[in-house]
Order: sequence, then structure tokens, then C-alpha cells
Amino acid sequence: MKSSQLIRLIAIMLSISLQVNSEAVRLDSINYENLLGQSELVFVNFYAGWCRFSQMLEPIWDQFAANIQKQYPTEKVMIAKMDADAERVIAAQNAINKYPTLKLFRHGVAVKREYRGARSVEGFEAFIKDQLSIALKRAENIHDLMSTQHKKKLIIGYFATDDSDNFKTFDKLSSILRDSCDFVAAIGENFKAKRPSGDNILIAEIDANLYSSDGQQFYQGSLTQYDALYAWAHESCTPLVRTITFENAEELTEEGLPFLILFHKPDDTESPKLFENEVKRQLLHLRHTISPVYADGYKFSHPLHHLGKSAADLPVIAIDSFKHMYLYPDFKTFSEAQNLKQFVDDLNSGKLHREFHNGPDPLGLPNLQNVQFEIVINPNTDHIPKIPEQKKEAEKKASPPESTFIKLAPSSDRYSALRHSDGGEF
Repeated sequence: MKSSQLIRLIAIMLSISLQVNSEAVRLDSINYENLLGQSELVFVNFYAGWCRFSQMLEPIWDQFAANIQKQYPTEKVMIAKMDADAERVIAAQNAINKYPTLKLFRHGVAVKREYRGARSVEGFEAFIKDQLSIALKRAENIHDLMSTQHKKKLIIGYFATDDSDNFKTFDKLSSILRDSCDFVAAIGENFKAKRPSGDNILIAEIDANLYSSDGQQFYQGSLTQYDALYAWAHESCTPLVRTITFENAEELTEEGLPFLILFHKPDDTESPKLFENEVKRQLLHLRHTISPVYADGYKFSHPLHHLGKSAADLPVIAIDSFKHMYLYPDFKTFSEAQNLKQFVDDLNSGKLHREFHNGPDPLGLPNLQNVQFEIVINPNTDHIPKIPEQKKEAEKKASPPESTFIKLAPSSDRYSALRHSDGGEF
């Protein structure tokens, strides 16, 4: 028997067993890749047997799996679990650094955001129902397209029919990136003018006119090359500056990059626009070292208080390194020259922390003690040059304000953190 036939037979047997096995499907290094691609949605519980939170979740997860098996066919939804402590290679591939971690896979591709909602059968079932809702809207005429509501960037696909490979690729893309962008397919003869060279795809900004070329960017590659299309769409849909809320703070904090935060008033729209423009101008090449975010200064008044500021001082810029917080001294100057970049550079070099404790880095000559100088008299003025006085060491300050956003990271009351061999947490 050929290996491909054997794999297919195993898959069939597993599918049959799912109908009689009431617990979640067990994944391991042998069946992992095959089973991930078997269902439209695969919801995986990455657990560790020794973790008490994993132990508490296990009966709930198995009951949830049993319920889902009764509601949906296996090709639609599979509920699975993996001992991530035993399957460490796969756990590392999925960036599992705490137990239990719950991740959703669409068509075999991991959704970026892990599940962080209620750990109950009802909560899990509601999540699956929402994830199975149709992500791709359809427009049959210009009115449908113009009235499309979207809160995120909108990716529009213009297609002659909905039975082409191009459309099927677009439908898959909308399913996988549904959390990052909104999608609409404009199909048929009413949009023929938008397909001068065949089917095409574009992305529109949130406030763009959907039937003009302003604020729109066309995809230049082949529509059937899914990987290239996904890379373009994923980059286009990822905001340069994200809004941090109490709902997503845990997720953003876990990425591990320090926050560059603009605290602003909710009705202030100009400061965020200016901040994003300057992030784009000054910090694009530093995106791997810093995470720019907007924060509602009213909702996040506690971090402002730590910085010695209040709502009356908004807008305010600060860095939270997840150890300390550092205040940008004057909001009015951050858009000048490369001031914002310098602020980030000073964090990365350790200068912000050093200067907080010791005052500004000394300028001029180094320590002059025990140094012999030759006295030179200017013959024209009989003037003896004055040796620069040493600056007195600045009085040491207390530590910078402690991070407040780190307190919004994954809670030790819900997760067991994976630790390095040296005992430190990831």
C-alpha cells in the first residue's frame, strides 16, 4: 500500500472514531499536520499534564468536544488537544509559553489571536459559532458596494463569477484574515469596468471612497498564488499603530515588545493621526523593537498617574518597557527632526534608565582628577586658559515608575508559565 493511501486510510479511521469518541481528538507529532488540514476549523488545547489549570480545563474541554461533534461534521470543525509539554517541537512552532493555550486553526493555518475568553462549554460553543459565521460579504451592484459597512481596512475582490479559482482563493483569504480586515466580493457584470484585465483585488482605507481609486491599493501579483496574496494582505491589514484596550492588553503585552504609547482624549483625532505619521516617518525600521499603541487617557488614567500626569495633561507620550515607564518630556516636540526615534533609541541603549538614576549623561571632558596639565599662557593676553570645572554628580533619583501594563499580561491565576532552564519565565 502506498504511503499516501495509508495516510488517507488512517484519516478515514480517525474520522470514524470521532463519531464514537466523546473526548477531544489527541494530536501528536505523527498525526498533527494531517489532522490540522482535515477540517475548516481545528480548535486546539495545548496543555501540560502537571498544570493545575490544564487539569481543571480537561473535563470542560472534552464535554465541549462532545457537543461540537453532535452539531457539526468533522470536515467543518474538529476539537483537539495536545500535550505540549511532551510535544515540545510543535509547541515551540506555535509559540506556546504558557498552559493551557487555546489556538484556532483555519484551513491548517493558525489564527494570530489565541482564545482568551470564558473557559466554559457555553463560551467555547459561542466562539465556534461566531467563527463559522460568514466573513465574506457580497456585492451584486454598486449600491451594495457603496453601502458596505467596515470598521477595519476593506479588501475588495472584483470577480466575473463566484465559481472560479480566483474567487475560491479570495474566500479562503477572507476566512483566515477575518480578524484583521473586512472583505467584500463584487461579482458580476455590474463591476465589469473594475476588471479591465480580469479579476483583481484591492485594499481600501477605512475612510476611502469605495468606488474611486483614492485611498486604494491594488494587488499586483497572481490571484492564484495564495502564499503571496496572504503575505500582501496580512501586511496591509496589520495596523502600524494599534489601539490598546483592556480586552486586548493581555494579547499585546504577551508579544513582548515595549509599548510606545500615545495617551489621548477620546475625542482627539488629530493627535493620533500625527502620531501615526511620525511613527511611519521615524520608526518603520525599528518596528521589531517597539510596539506603538494608542490609549484612551481617560480609561488608562492609572498609568498616567504613575507618570505624574492626569487627563488635563493629554496628549502624553510614554514608553512602558514592562519594567519601568518613561515619559517623553514635551509632546509639542516629538514630531520635530528625529526626536521620537531618539526617544526609542535611548530606551534600547539603556540611556533612559541610566539618566533617570544619574541625571543627564556628562558632556565635555572626562574625570580630571590626578591628571597633569601643562599651563600655557597666551602671549597676547597674558590669559591662562581655565580648566573646565567638573560637573557635580547628579543626585540619584528613585527608580522610574514601575510598569502598569505588565499587570495586564497573562494572569498567573489562569496560566502556568513555561520557564527557561535557568528558571526565568519567557
